Amino acid sequence: MKRNCALRMRKSKSPDIENRAAFPRTLNWRFNRSVMLSGKRIADVGYKLVSGSMMLLTVYGGYLCVLRAQRFMQRQKQLELAAQNESAASETIKD
Repeated sequence: MKRNCALRMRKSKSPDIENRAAFPRTLNWRFNRSVMLSGKRIADVGYKLVSGSMMLLTVYGGYLCVLRAQRFMQRQKQLELAAQNESAASETIKD
């Protein structure tokens, strides 16, 4: 029986995967598992890339938000100083 299986595999150029005699159950199971793992790995890599890019975008958005808040605070201080200087200048003119 084993010789017949080996002869059948040698005669056909592309063996039939569903042929239980040519591919025992364990080999067929491992073959399917390896195909599924590569598909799963591709999906995992894609998920990690998307997650990483979203993380970078979140960090960059936080950075831009902090910069804008810092500029706003600086502008508020400048306006307060300008208002104080203007009021001090008007008081000196009145005296």
